[in-house]
Amino acid sequence: MSQQHINSTNLSYSSSIPVSEVYWSLVEKADKKFSKIRDLPYYERNRYDTYFYKVFKVYTQLWKFQQENREKLVEAGLKRYEIGEIASRIAQLYFGQYMRTSDMSYLSESYIFYEAILTREYFRDGLHQHLNLANKQLRFLARFLMVCLVLNRREMVHQLVNQLKMWLDECKRVFQETDFKEWKLVVQEIVRFLKADTAFMNIRPLRYSLVLDPRPDDLPHVSASVRSLKLRDAILSSYHHNEIKFSELTLDTFRMLQCLEWEPSGSFYQSSNIKTGQNGGPGPSRINYSQDIADPSLPPNPRKAILYRPSVTHFLAVLATICEELPHDGVLLIYLSASGARNSINAAENINRNFQSHTISSDATSASPLSSPCNSPNPTLGLNKGDCMDDLGGCLHFGTRGHRGLNCIYPSDIIPFTRRPLFIVIDSDGSEAFKAIKGSEKGEPAALLISPSSTIPIAGTDFSRSPSGSSFTIFLTAPLQAFCLLLGILGSENEMDTYTEAEKLLSSSLNDWGSTLATSDNLDLVWAQILRDPFLRRLLLRFLFCRAVLTLYKPTFNKKEFLPECMPSLPDSLLPTSTICRTTVLQMAHIFGATDRFILSEEIILPENRPEDMEKALNNMPEEMEKMLQQPARRYVKDARAILRTPADIYEYPSHYSFILDMPGLEASNIKVKVDNGILHISGKKKKGQSAENEGAVKAIRIERRRARNMRKFTLPQDSNLEEVKAIYKDGVLTVTVAKKVPEVSRKPKTVTIPVS
Repeated sequence: MSQQHINSTNLSYSSSIPVSEVYWSLVEKADKKFSKIRDLPYYERNRYDTYFYKVFKVYTQLWKFQQENREKLVEAGLKRYEIGEIASRIAQLYFGQYMRTSDMSYLSESYIFYEAILTREYFRDGLHQHLNLANKQLRFLARFLMVCLVLNRREMVHQLVNQLKMWLDECKRVFQETDFKEWKLVVQEIVRFLKADTAFMNIRPLRYSLVLDPRPDDLPHVSASVRSLKLRDAILSSYHHNEIKFSELTLDTFRMLQCLEWEPSGSFYQSSNIKTGQNGGPGPSRINYSQDIADPSLPPNPRKAILYRPSVTHFLAVLATICEELPHDGVLLIYLSASGARNSINAAENINRNFQSHTISSDATSASPLSSPCNSPNPTLGLNKGDCMDDLGGCLHFGTRGHRGLNCIYPSDIIPFTRRPLFIVIDSDGSEAFKAIKGSEKGEPAALLISPSSTIPIAGTDFSRSPSGSSFTIFLTAPLQAFCLLLGILGSENEMDTYTEAEKLLSSSLNDWGSTLATSDNLDLVWAQILRDPFLRRLLLRFLFCRAVLTLYKPTFNKKEFLPECMPSLPDSLLPTSTICRTTVLQMAHIFGATDRFILSEEIILPENRPEDMEKALNNMPEEMEKMLQQPARRYVKDARAILRTPADIYEYPSHYSFILDMPGLEASNIKVKVDNGILHISGKKKKGQSAENEGAVKAIRIERRRARNMRKFTLPQDSNLEEVKAIYKDGVLTVTVAKKVPEVSRKPKTVTIPVS
């Protein structure tokens, strides 16, 4: 119905058609259109945009008509909950369009309508009248909760949870309690969700913030000859048994969703002065919140498709549609988090070999990109018909319908779509199987971030999915919180100043790592072409931090199954054992008093980080680490120099070990030797010399002898007797003697003859 028709209807209804009839005809028309668009998929966005605007136009006309004729409609029997239903439908339309487009203005408009329903208590009068109305009111609250979660309105979320509990208790008193069993589960879900997604996990916004993160224009440029790709679309899916979720939004998917959006900076987000209504909700205020929350200077958010427990056919349909719509300069991010299945240690190699063979045969003989090696006429594959499923290797389970069913996603399901640029993140214990994608692409080389195949040990818990979701996903979305959780540090255990210091350090370090990547001569083209995209760049740098932390963390040190991987590989300058990465990890550990949890002393320096290389790096410090010297890295630099100025010889004797160190210019009282947790710590410091400040008659002409520190740490052998350690300092040389344990002498059993009487 056109606006002209509505206006003409308004002029003639008094003499021809009653207001109520015009109103209900509009309601019927709007309901028909709403029922058609409500169940449309959130992908295939371009196809349904026009229809959405048609439906929204009808509801706009309906809303305006009831506002202009409210008194007459109420006299004709219009109930307040019926007005609330219209407002709720409009809010649903806005939220659905946000899910299709990721445009924050739609999300804010949805919030506005839901807030008006709560404030004006449209459903309140019908709460005690009918069971159907009670369920409508509870559904409205649940939908409003989802909007507030995604919008990150935490205060309102907690307020709505309390409101939901109160209304549910009231409904149980009025109606039968058995009618609300499902709503009890809804309350349990949101309470469990909020218990995991605490204030500590939201110290820093998960979204990309122009206040805390580098502005896109300030990102370092890669070579001009490299094309620049942007994140345009993302597919996010997570499923684990007994996973924390609310409705169909799992905790891990929620964090990735937040991580791939721009942080609003308008007054709508920042304002905390909210007027309260009769039942605790925010009071009515101006309508144009979207003008505040929408920042015209920000680029549009990448569009996201959220899939909950998808079948493989659903997943492939969404993937194919998005690849078809992907712009020429776009990248599609695929995030899959689920339990995996692995057939064998060499499964990935077998898959890769089979895919490569299949590529040769299928390109020549098959017209379908989804052709299976089983159907290939190429006899050189050497596969039997019954062996195909076994040779496909690992997969991800997105449901509970048995082994290798329609809810399983294999690497081979993704490979046909590598004709478009893909950025793939796999978070699973079966992630290794997806390495097979590398080298089997159909046109565009894929970028892969692969989680550890074993669950990351978290201090104080038995498994990595408790209590706050996947550790790998947390590292990608909230790296500081992931570092703290790894160490068993909770938000209440440290002052906010500690986290602020750590956040500044981590942000500065990751920016330096980004500059190192951009200026690297051997950076793979796959990474170079996405490095200008702020979202993908941030994910990649956080992956590097995760890899460095887990490589140097004692419980996971030198254990491949606990380490994430990326394909293709990144430059050696950012290996976990490189100076720049070790520096950051040590600084972070020092801030939280956890340096003893990491392998950072010089005795584990790998060949690429020999002491002479460290000395060279320290000599070039003003140019290479100028920014870090302004941060707690200064402590690391001092320790490194103290190590370099303390050369040592180590000898093993039959009865003891001898450590001989040059420490000239010290007094014995200024040298400390201790053994802690099997590590020998040696340190010394020269006293401050005579100066003009404490002796008025002395004038310093030249001072070249500075106060200097000496330091070394050694991991003692297993047979060391830690109770017998001696230290002697003479002529500038310290000798530390550590006795060996006396081996137990095996005694020959004595034979005793016992007489028999």
